[in-house]
Amino acid sequence: MRPDMGNLMKQAQRMQAELARAQQEIAAERIEVSVGGGTVKAVMTGDLVLESLSIDPAAVDPDDVGMLEDLVTAAVNEALRQAQERAAARMQAVTGGMKIPGLL
Repeated sequence: MRPDMGNLMKQAQRMQAELARAQQEIAAERIEVSVGGGTVKAVMTGDLVLESLSIDPAAVDPDDVGMLEDLVTAAVNEALRQAQERAAARMQAVTGGMKIPGLL
C-alpha cells in the first residue's frame, strides 16, 4: 500500500469514528419547544423521537378543539425543525460540508 493511501485510510477511519460520536451526541440531545404562551410544550430527542408533550389544562376548550390541535401541531413541527437543524449543523461540522450518502 502506498504511504499516501495509508494516510487516506487513517483519515477515513478517523472521520468514521467522529461521525459515530456525532450521531450519538445528536441522539442524546433534547430539544424543548413551547407555543401558545407556554400552553403546549414538546420535547424531542435529537434523533427525532417525540419524548413528551404537555398541555396546560387552560388550553383545553371543548368548544375550540381546533385551536389545541393547531398548537400541538405547531409545537411538534417546531421541535422537529430544530432537531433537524441541530443535527445537520453537527454533521456538517464533522464532514466539513461534504455530502455523504445516508447521512442527514
